[in-house]
Amino acid sequence: MDDLYRAGGIYSVMHELNRRNLIDTNCMTVAEKTIGELLPGHEVKNNDVIHHIDSPYSEQGGLAVLYGNLAPMGCVVKAAAVCPGVMKHTGRARVFNSMEDATQAILNDKIVAGDMVVIKTEGPKGGPGMREMLSPTAAIVGKGLGETVSLLTDGRFSGATRGAAIGHVSPEAMEGGV
Repeated sequence: MDDLYRAGGIYSVMHELNRRNLIDTNCMTVAEKTIGELLPGHEVKNNDVIHHIDSPYSEQGGLAVLYGNLAPMGCVVKAAAVCPGVMKHTGRARVFNSMEDATQAILNDKIVAGDMVVIKTEGPKGGPGMREMLSPTAAIVGKGLGETVSLLTDGRFSGATRGAAIGHVSPEAMEGGV
């Protein structure tokens, strides 16, 4: 966050995105000015931190919304953190009804390369409150399985999550989902 601030901050990111007309500059802000009135003068100060719109860090962006039979209403993956080897994953589904049960199985070597860990009932209603899945993802990486094991949950992940971690599966298990 310090690097982002020193590179020009959020207004600099918005200024850069506006070069491709990706910002609605007519929106009013709490400063009683439109975004368009606030963006001038917010040039990027460090292109290693905030890349130029013509040379982005990633063409596709860091997140992707996926749909399928397990997530008919969608789910989210931090695609930038997924190793190419598990970008398409076929494997044995290991289903757990809690984060604790899944983490214990990982730590006890019950999860092996090629498995997909499915954690149900961790969504907003099931958690309750949609707990962060830090323990199972850290255990997967800690066991050296980060490049071969995927994790799917109706729970959520932090921005620091690595590996094939798919969250926010909707509908969540408590609403009739997987």
